[in-house]
Amino acid sequence: MPRPAPSASSARKRVKALPWAALAQAALAVRKRWRTLSTKERARMKALLRDSAGRPGNLSAKERKELRRLTHKLDLKGLTRELLPLARGRRGKRGRRRFRSP
Repeated sequence: MPRPAPSASSARKRVKALPWAALAQAALAVRKRWRTLSTKERARMKALLRDSAGRPGNLSAKERKELRRLTHKLDLKGLTRELLPLARGRRGKRGRRRFRSP
Protein backbone atom coordinates (compact mmCIF):
# COMPACT_ATOMS: atom_id res chain seq x y z
CA MET A 1 0.00 0.00 0.00
CA PRO A 2 1.54 3.37 -1.00
CA ARG A 3 2.26 5.95 1.65
CA PRO A 4 0.37 9.24 1.59
CA ALA A 5 2.41 12.25 0.48
CA PRO A 6 3.94 14.16 3.41
CA SER A 7 2.32 17.46 4.24
CA ALA A 8 4.14 20.66 3.41
CA SER A 9 4.55 21.55 7.08
CA SER A 10 6.13 18.20 8.00
CA ALA A 11 8.49 18.45 5.02
CA ARG A 12 9.42 22.00 6.09
CA LYS A 13 10.11 20.78 9.64
CA ARG A 14 12.44 18.07 8.35
CA VAL A 15 14.34 20.58 6.21
CA LYS A 16 14.69 22.98 9.14
CA ALA A 17 16.16 20.17 11.23
CA LEU A 18 19.06 19.83 8.80
CA PRO A 19 21.69 22.53 9.28
CA TRP A 20 23.14 21.98 5.81
CA ALA A 21 19.74 22.60 4.27
CA ALA A 22 19.50 25.95 6.07
CA LEU A 23 22.97 26.84 4.86
CA ALA A 24 21.99 25.92 1.31
CA GLN A 25 18.87 28.10 1.55
CA ALA A 26 20.99 30.99 2.86
CA ALA A 27 23.52 30.51 0.06
CA LEU A 28 20.75 30.60 -2.54
CA ALA A 29 19.30 33.79 -1.05
CA VAL A 30 22.72 35.49 -1.06
CA ARG A 31 23.39 34.30 -4.61
CA LYS A 32 20.06 35.70 -5.80
CA ARG A 33 20.94 39.13 -4.36
CA TRP A 34 24.47 39.01 -5.76
CA ARG A 35 23.13 38.20 -9.23
CA THR A 36 21.02 41.38 -9.22
CA LEU A 37 24.26 43.27 -9.87
CA SER A 38 25.66 43.31 -13.38
CA THR A 39 28.99 41.61 -14.05
CA LYS A 40 30.68 45.00 -14.19
CA GLU A 41 29.11 46.08 -10.88
CA ARG A 42 30.12 42.83 -9.19
CA ALA A 43 33.72 43.27 -10.36
CA ARG A 44 33.75 46.87 -9.15
CA MET A 45 32.31 45.93 -5.76
CA LYS A 46 34.94 43.19 -5.34
CA ALA A 47 37.68 45.70 -6.19
CA LEU A 48 36.32 48.26 -3.73
CA LEU A 49 36.04 45.69 -0.95
CA ARG A 50 39.54 44.40 -1.65
CA ASP A 51 40.98 47.94 -1.68
CA SER A 52 39.20 48.90 1.53
CA ALA A 53 40.47 45.79 3.36
CA GLY A 54 37.21 45.86 5.33
CA ARG A 55 37.62 49.49 6.36
CA PRO A 56 35.56 52.03 4.45
CA GLY A 57 37.91 54.77 5.70
CA ASN A 58 40.58 53.35 3.40
CA LEU A 59 38.49 54.45 0.41
CA SER A 60 38.07 57.95 -0.98
CA ALA A 61 34.75 59.71 -0.44
CA LYS A 62 33.78 59.02 -4.05
CA GLU A 63 34.60 55.30 -3.68
CA ARG A 64 32.64 55.08 -0.41
CA LYS A 65 29.64 56.62 -2.13
CA GLU A 66 29.94 54.12 -4.98
CA LEU A 67 30.25 51.20 -2.55
CA ARG A 68 27.19 52.44 -0.65
CA ARG A 69 25.21 52.65 -3.91
CA LEU A 70 26.16 49.08 -4.85
CA THR A 71 25.36 47.83 -1.35
CA HIS A 72 21.91 49.45 -1.47
CA LYS A 73 21.32 47.77 -4.80
CA LEU A 74 21.90 44.39 -3.11
CA ASP A 75 18.93 45.09 -0.79
CA LEU A 76 20.53 43.69 2.36
CA LYS A 77 17.42 44.47 4.41
CA GLY A 78 15.43 42.19 2.14
CA LEU A 79 18.11 39.53 2.52
CA THR A 80 17.83 39.82 6.29
CA ARG A 81 14.07 39.31 6.05
CA GLU A 82 14.67 36.16 3.99
CA LEU A 83 17.29 34.74 6.37
CA LEU A 84 15.59 35.60 9.66
CA PRO A 85 13.14 32.67 9.60
CA LEU A 86 16.08 30.29 9.16
CA ALA A 87 17.80 31.66 12.25
CA ARG A 88 14.59 31.70 14.28
CA GLY A 89 13.90 28.09 13.41
CA ARG A 90 17.28 26.99 14.75
CA ARG A 91 17.04 29.06 17.92
CA GLY A 92 13.61 27.68 18.75
CA LYS A 93 14.94 24.12 18.81
CA ARG A 94 17.31 24.76 21.69
CA GLY A 95 14.87 26.48 23.96
CA ARG A 96 15.55 29.10 26.52
CA ARG A 97 17.71 28.27 29.51
CA ARG A 98 16.54 29.71 32.77
CA PHE A 99 18.43 30.07 35.97
CA ARG A 100 16.77 28.27 38.82
CA SER A 101 17.57 29.21 42.34
CA PRO A 102 18.10 26.28 44.75
